[in-house]
Amino acid sequence: MDVEVVFYKYDGRLHRRVTMRRLGDDEHGTWLYAVAGTIVHSGVVGNSFTNRHPTLRLVPVGQWWSAIFFPRPNKWDLYCDISTPAQWPDPGSVSMVDLDLDLLRARRSGRVQLLDEDEFAAHTVKYNYPPEVVAQARDTADHLMTELARGAEPFATRYKHWLKTARA
Repeated sequence: MDVEVVFYKYDGRLHRRVTMRRLGDDEHGTWLYAVAGTIVHSGVVGNSFTNRHPTLRLVPVGQWWSAIFFPRPNKWDLYCDISTPAQWPDPGSVSMVDLDLDLLRARRSGRVQLLDEDEFAAHTVKYNYPPEVVAQARDTADHLMTELARGAEPFATRYKHWLKTARA
């Protein structure tokens, strides 16, 4: 089954939209897959792009993040979007509000970086993020930094099962 994955900005504008294939669910959430060549639509007209590599997305239940896993040869291993918890209005669509902060794990070094803190600070003012949203986004980013660095699941090996499932 195809699932339309939509990220909005806090003011309701489209941020990203992509159609992915639902692989299944486990204790970590729902796993989705997009082949290389999939078009990712941007909220900014003319800024859509085509994925050069396949991607695997985990949409956890009730969490303030979503993760994208990149198989080789991508130089990145993992990218986590800090966002509001996923909303599933129906089985074929899921949406989240992107809260700017992101984490990136490099494949070769395993180094984890927190990205876009300047954008988060600017949007906190521009969109008037409520204090509880700011606190939850920061707490989630801090927690994920620790989990990614220590190699916790589903960030260590679990995603490899879903990559094999996608390729089968």
